[in-house]
Amino acid sequence: MRILAIPGSVRRGSHNARLLRHVAERAPEGVEVELWDGLKSIPPYDEDDDTEFPPRPVVELREAIAQADGLLFATPEYNGSVPGVLKNAIDWASRPRATTPLQNKPAAVIGASTGAFGAVWAQTELRKVLSTAGARVVDAGLPLAKVHEVFDEFGDLRPGEHDQQIEVVLAALTGAVDARRELAAAA
Repeated sequence: MRILAIPGSVRRGSHNARLLRHVAERAPEGVEVELWDGLKSIPPYDEDDDTEFPPRPVVELREAIAQADGLLFATPEYNGSVPGVLKNAIDWASRPRATTPLQNKPAAVIGASTGAFGAVWAQTELRKVLSTAGARVVDAGLPLAKVHEVFDEFGDLRPGEHDQQIEVVLAALTGAVDARRELAAAA
């Protein structure tokens, strides 16, 4: 099973990319979590450019989503919402609506912030955006607050309850992927 992990930050030392790497290291056997780092290359959405031949980074994003069995997003919170670069990438991926690779794609949303709430507003907004775009977003989440305090000096998540929450999120996401496969096999 292949899960595409998309961090919502383009910052070199992104806490959310670090969180996704931590998740990838703890993925159960048979689950590959691949970190996608192309967010910075996605141009601003412009319907004039969304033609039969969209920009190459957009093609790569759409293909990566299409080839994945499920999606895992980790978003920071900017001004109480989703970072613009992440929303922009989803706008590109959601079009054209009839053939979007997001359609019925199982997805999960987690997030980390230096604040006290762990990007809960951004996670809520991202779930809404993904659902509207056609993805099947699982209920499980992980609001990782005060992220600068939960990673050690080597960039590893300190042991604690976070690993249990990560397991719950991965179980919900892989369960949704399995359910989708069963439906497809029965059709």
